[in-house]
Amino acid sequence: MLDTKSYIKVTKVIFAIVGLVHLLRLLMGFDLVIGGWVAPMWISLFGVIIPWYIAYNGYQLVSKKKK
Repeated sequence: MLDTKSYIKVTKVIFAIVGLVHLLRLLMGFDLVIGGWVAPMWISLFGVIIPWYIAYNGYQLVSKKKK
């Protein structure tokens, strides 16, 4: 099992990657199709902001535990 610090590190990396993929979608214009439904591009804006916010909070949480 992962300890709390390792868990937070893993999740912040995953959320940062998810945000990066959404940013690439916005910049390159990739289509996101879910069950035949094409997601509008503005959804990826939230897909960048929210995961990066969560990753940033994870970074802050790990930084506070070091002190």
